[in-house]
Amino acid sequence: MTTLLILLVVGIAVVLLFDFTNGFNDAANMVATLVASRAMTPLQAVILVGFFTFAGPIMAGTAVADTIGGFVDLGGLPQSLGVVVVVCGVLGAVVWNVIIWWWAMPSSSTHALVGSLVGAVWVSTGAQTVNWGMSALPHGQMIGVAKVLSSLLLSPLAGFIIGSLLHRLMRFLLRAAHPSVNRRLRQGQWLTASALAFSHGANDAQKGMGIITLLLVLAGILPTFRVPIWVIALSASCMTLGTVLGGWRIVRTVGFGIYKLRPIHGLDAQLTSAAVVFGASLFGGPVSTTHVVNSSIMGIGASEHMRQVHWLKAREIVLTWVITLPGAALVGASLCRLALMVVH
Repeated sequence: MTTLLILLVVGIAVVLLFDFTNGFNDAANMVATLVASRAMTPLQAVILVGFFTFAGPIMAGTAVADTIGGFVDLGGLPQSLGVVVVVCGVLGAVVWNVIIWWWAMPSSSTHALVGSLVGAVWVSTGAQTVNWGMSALPHGQMIGVAKVLSSLLLSPLAGFIIGSLLHRLMRFLLRAAHPSVNRRLRQGQWLTASALAFSHGANDAQKGMGIITLLLVLAGILPTFRVPIWVIALSASCMTLGTVLGGWRIVRTVGFGIYKLRPIHGLDAQLTSAAVVFGASLFGGPVSTTHVVNSSIMGIGASEHMRQVHWLKAREIVLTWVITLPGAALVGASLCRLALMVVH
């Protein structure tokens, strides 16, 4: 029992570290558009984003946490082994997040978590313990990995399309506006950035909440999968701390490396991203805020000046997205294999 308790405490600490690195990486997605369009100073942007990132998971329910906690089935394993497998999966995602941060590339913490956890579970117990969700698709149901991957795939497409259409509409409505309208657009970003930070917290913090709750169930602390309030508070706090402290290396890539952002671009990107991410949260679909923000900026830039979009930088970002799932899976599988060798 003592060993199990130690493993549980270590596991929760690793998940909170993942929440921190998640906020650390994703801070750039929200701060960059504000700073690049000169709507706020860096300090103002970080304070605003940090506050609403914390408010999101506190007020938005646990639909995403339920999805994350349910795409693997480790109930048939001994308690200690189940906890070790999950810890290795989350630790693999943390390692991948740090690697990507060092490269200054906007990767997806959600892809990293899903890939690493699947890799750890697969190498320890086999593919049958992963809830792929394929058998439910013919019946029109989205569950398990299928729900996660469909959310991750469709959300950037939605960000690109909605961002492009919204920007065209805004340009039409403001076609005769005086340049002084930029001041109003910058002020409007205070609202849209708050909405984006809230939706980011509502979606991303729930991933850590789901994993901690899964650990508590595996350890026998909770009889059923239901997220406790203290788990919500812990996950929200760690993600907010990461948001406040991190992301400055990636701000240049998002804010200046894809398209030159002006106030109207920042407003449209934030409004688009907030709508897509929060809509996915209500559906229970975990999405990548990184994917949505970057794809919305690409869509906005493409609708205005296709040739002025830095597609080479966009290609680098997409390449990073593509390698995240298999790369994180390999890291998670390797850590789990090493841990099992030590245990046995």
